[in-house]
Amino acid sequence: MDVKKTIIPAAGIGTNFLPFTKSVPKEMLPLLNKPALQYVIEEGVSSKIEQFIMVTSRDKFAIANHFDSHSELEAWLKEENKQDLVGNLEKIRRAATFTYVRQSEQIGLGHAVWVARHTIGKEYFGIMLPDDIIISKQPALTQLIQVARQEKSSVLAVQEVPAELAPHYGMIAVKKQITPNLFQVSQIIEKPSQKDTPSNLAVIGRYVLSSKLFDALEETNAYAVDELRLTDGINSMMKNNEKVFAVKISGMRYDIGNPIGWVKAIISMALQHPHYAPAIKAFLNEKDGINSFIYNQAKNISHEQS
Repeated sequence: MDVKKTIIPAAGIGTNFLPFTKSVPKEMLPLLNKPALQYVIEEGVSSKIEQFIMVTSRDKFAIANHFDSHSELEAWLKEENKQDLVGNLEKIRRAATFTYVRQSEQIGLGHAVWVARHTIGKEYFGIMLPDDIIISKQPALTQLIQVARQEKSSVLAVQEVPAELAPHYGMIAVKKQITPNLFQVSQIIEKPSQKDTPSNLAVIGRYVLSSKLFDALEETNAYAVDELRLTDGINSMMKNNEKVFAVKISGMRYDIGNPIGWVKAIISMALQHPHYAPAIKAFLNEKDGINSFIYNQAKNISHEQS
């Protein structure tokens, strides 16, 4: 089984980051010196993905511009012997192609995937959600592709989460445990209450799915209210006797879908970076020092006269 295509839904408004996302796509938020989306693309390229189908919306031209060539900049960088500053972008362009599909209205993740159906044949394909950045020795998508190949079935990435976080995720019900990290799924419950969650395994933003998903989404669209959910399409596949597996992903996952998660990701990644780590460690160690820039009310200078 070869998985050569992946869909990346990137059409959302990014309300958690307004007003920044009024003019800049959330997917272009910087993580150190690269936009978040580039980490996802690099993971895909490392997983032998050859075609990225980007589902975008109006005013998200910055995404296409970033992965396109820029002859003037590249000529200047070559002149200054600084080509390595954009080296990975050149590698990405050599390894993969990009197709852009417009989602005219944002009515659910399932709909975002469904509008790209014409780009997928009778094949298995990946879905990568750009809110999830996964840093691992073996790319997260590669881990899923290996299981999909082994089981000849669709596969979801999951992560153990505390019960109190269940209402924020799709939680899987386990039909059968194959290994400590591999499960056959019977159902996905979308955002259950803490007491109703069927397990502690939450679906995160990586999938390898059969093209039968699109027929399943067509079926669920008939009764969908307000939004077409990817979860409903996957559940429909399982009701039609399609096997779906879940694998615990090995690696460090950052959820950058909100400002707190984004800031945590930046700090964590900086602390692991050979160039940035010494300065950031020193900064954090000096947080109570006289020269620290970290907010401390006791350090406020007051010019009020008593």
